[in-house]
Amino acid sequence: METGLKGKTVLITGASRNMGRVAALAFAREGANLALCTSRKMKELGAVAEEARALGASVVADQCDVTDGAAVAAFVGKTRDKLGGVDVAINIAGFRNEAKFLEGSLEEWTRNIEVNLNGPFHVCRNVIPLMIERRWGRIINLSGVAPYLGGGAAKAMVKLGVVGFTRGLAREFAPHNITANCIGPGSIAREREAHEVEKSLNPIQPIRRKGRAEEVIALMLHLASEHAGFITGQCYLVNGGAYFS
Repeated sequence: METGLKGKTVLITGASRNMGRVAALAFAREGANLALCTSRKMKELGAVAEEARALGASVVADQCDVTDGAAVAAFVGKTRDKLGGVDVAINIAGFRNEAKFLEGSLEEWTRNIEVNLNGPFHVCRNVIPLMIERRWGRIINLSGVAPYLGGGAAKAMVKLGVVGFTRGLAREFAPHNITANCIGPGSIAREREAHEVEKSLNPIQPIRRKGRAEEVIALMLHLASEHAGFITGQCYLVNGGAYFS
């Protein structure tokens, strides 16, 4: 099935590895052009960019801390100048805060908000005007299952905040033909992880393995495609059945 993504420009934060890398290459295979950024791992990002170019994509790849509004504005401006605009924005960059509430520091709590909530804020504030100009856009944010499973306070707070943020965007910008949805991955294997045994999983999860990034990205491709124009304000949980929404 054609996705209609050929020639579209897809901006992906946190694109240097794991889900970001898989997403970048998947969109490149669909014929999209890419704007890729990372806060630190430039060597890894450069490798992803080269792989995407080998697939035929035009690529802007740069360092960008999503907590820095000026840096995000500059990155989006560079994307507009070199690729003509932004059609799809995917906020993958994240900060993992697994600390127990009474043990975590204020600095960790604040960084958690800055990356996971302020980051998508800065990206969306800069890309939505470009989408309005084109009267077409797709915003995809990453949430999670922590709010639904009773995860740690810091993690659950920002993940649920992403859902509310996404739904607010969905309602406000639907008249401009812009959709906003989020995906809440469950336990997804990372590149550095070996095969996960059953005992390491949530005991109530019926699919007894970790998910693969490709399984999340398949949904992402659909939500970004021409076929998903009537889907907005939703949060899809890709979690092996650990929680039924």
